Amino acid sequence: MTKVTLRYKPISKGRQSLYLEIYPPIQSETTGKLLRKLYLKMFIYNSPRSEAEKLHNEEISSFAERVRLDRQIDVHSTDFGFLNKTKFNSNFIDFFQAEVDSKSGAMHWSMAVAYFKKFAGEVFLFKHLNEAFCESYKKYLLSSPAVGRSKIKIQKSTAATYFSRFKSVLKKAYRNKYISADLGNFIHNIKVDDTHRPYLFKDELQRMANADCNSPIVKKAGLFSSLTGLRYCDVESLRWSDIQGTSGNYYILFKQNKTGKAEYYPVCDDTLELLGLRRDDDVKIFEGLKYNLIVKFLPGWLNNAGIKKHFTFHGFRHTFATLQLTSGTDIYTGSKLLGHKDVKTTEVYVRIVDELTKKASEKIKLDLNGTKL
Repeated sequence: MTKVTLRYKPISKGRQSLYLEIYPPIQSETTGKLLRKLYLKMFIYNSPRSEAEKLHNEEISSFAERVRLDRQIDVHSTDFGFLNKTKFNSNFIDFFQAEVDSKSGAMHWSMAVAYFKKFAGEVFLFKHLNEAFCESYKKYLLSSPAVGRSKIKIQKSTAATYFSRFKSVLKKAYRNKYISADLGNFIHNIKVDDTHRPYLFKDELQRMANADCNSPIVKKAGLFSSLTGLRYCDVESLRWSDIQGTSGNYYILFKQNKTGKAEYYPVCDDTLELLGLRRDDDVKIFEGLKYNLIVKFLPGWLNNAGIKKHFTFHGFRHTFATLQLTSGTDIYTGSKLLGHKDVKTTEVYVRIVDELTKKASEKIKLDLNGTKL
């Protein structure tokens, strides 16, 4: 069993620094390294000369012993599977932010923690997490205005995404014994109705390619997404080292930000020509691309192309999926190209294609009144 002992180390000016010795050492939950010593940043006098120094020694020694006891209880709690008191009283926001930081380029994760901070503040302890709080947060997401706006509510699908990220963090907190119950199992997801997925027809995409955009990087990224189906977060994080192969056999080797899954994606020479001259491997292909540029310049680009529809950057991915299936690509290949874990996720695009096919069939009509057969 791990034992925590209060130790003293001589320092300057006739003083001793206090630290805790942990033996056998335990693994630090922040660094992953073995933790043998924990310095308390306190000192006592070797030979107190005044009443003030004597009182200082008594108070520091008493406080250090309480810290040692608390740490010993934490260690024992971990050994026997109980909650760690230090964890239980730590800041959930910091834990959430650390999870966000591990998801490089994932915009939804960044926004998820931003909304949670807006609701709960910069400090929210694990011990305050419960079902009632989680339900209140769900209601907040469904009624709250978008960050930076005063009246416009976020879409239900967006709220569902942010709440899903929150539940994912809760599950990790439970696995790491920050909370005693897997709260995510008791809280229902935000149910989203089957929504319209905006996409561009082939002629509309061509008009976008021909139209002027006041941000060349936005235009290049949008067209690249429509030709590959990559999400914004994956486009933004692409580096030249991710483009491999030779003429006629190029491919993109990358890890999806959303799923963490490694992907091998074949890409044609024409698509790569859109990117311009190759640069150093560690340079981002879409260097300088920020989502606020998308928000700022995409509407004007659509307007220049004469397209009047609600359309976001993710619509380029929908466009890729729809055009692939309408061109005859089978659903399993399409699912693989989109990086979907389950072909059921791709089926929503099949419904779009079915609707387009139905409309196409209705274009050929004959006036059969009076026709004898």
